[in-house]
Amino acid sequence: MRRLRAALTAIALSAIALGAPALGSAEPARAVKVTVLSTMLAGNPGRGIGEWGFAALIEADGRRLLFDAGERPDTVLRNAGELGIDLSDVTDLVITHNHPDHTGGLVTLRRELARTNARALARAHVARGIFDRRPRADGSDDNGLLPLKAAYEALDGQFVEHAGPAQLLPGVWLTGPVPRQHAERNWSGSGRVQTAGGLVEDTIAEDASVIIDTADGLIVVSGCGHAGIINTIEYARKVVRAAPVLAAIGGFHLLAANDATLEWTGNKLNAYGLRYLLGAHCTGLEAVYRLRTMLGLTRQTAVVAAVGSSFTSGTGISALILAG
Repeated sequence: MRRLRAALTAIALSAIALGAPALGSAEPARAVKVTVLSTMLAGNPGRGIGEWGFAALIEADGRRLLFDAGERPDTVLRNAGELGIDLSDVTDLVITHNHPDHTGGLVTLRRELARTNARALARAHVARGIFDRRPRADGSDDNGLLPLKAAYEALDGQFVEHAGPAQLLPGVWLTGPVPRQHAERNWSGSGRVQTAGGLVEDTIAEDASVIIDTADGLIVVSGCGHAGIINTIEYARKVVRAAPVLAAIGGFHLLAANDATLEWTGNKLNAYGLRYLLGAHCTGLEAVYRLRTMLGLTRQTAVVAAVGSSFTSGTGISALILAG
């Protein structure tokens, strides 16, 4: 296992150095499960707490990857404990973008889990640009990851920055920064980011997703979807495999989308054959229900995600009591 992870890290670092996708020939993942560990709703009584944030555990053929870290320092740790999920053997995680509702648990998770396993969450995969400064008018910085960076590294945590797509596990890919082919404006418009040319609008250019390649199609796992769900899917089909989309899981920032945007998004998702939607965090309740109707999905195949809800390949969505 250590040799495998070392080899995968070497692939990722090569992609950074070459500025090119770390495309490989791995077979599609066979047994996949994605379990939500942080979102606004709790799915079952006494099994987790909700917050404005997102995190999920990705399991693919016996290998495990944490996806984002929630907002509050201890939410993911507590929720995993209440769900009976041991994260101490998970060595790698992905941080999708710099916002605090996806980074807040990073240091606590690393510190507490390292008491059991020194390698627990010791490697954090991020996309290029995530550490760029986001200056506020008062001189402070709006980048939610910067205050945690030194503390994580002081705990022997390592950030691996990806300039493009990279295979993290067999059949499991990080997109890296996603090109914005379509005008899916899924950000506030008020933020600013420091570039070599000065301050510009912060489009959260580092926003990345994880793509899992399976025999039945691609599974898209998104933290906030600032790059846009359609931009992300089209990029995934370009750099991973031009396959149908089996499932979309996580936050897709459609909570404020108007009717025209939802209709356009639904038509695109229908064209890509989306079969399951587990909409969490900033997807928005109304957006999930509207997309369910537009795509001809059901209460079993398109639901609002809750803490503990999951998607399993070959089985589908376990929505738990609240959304079931």
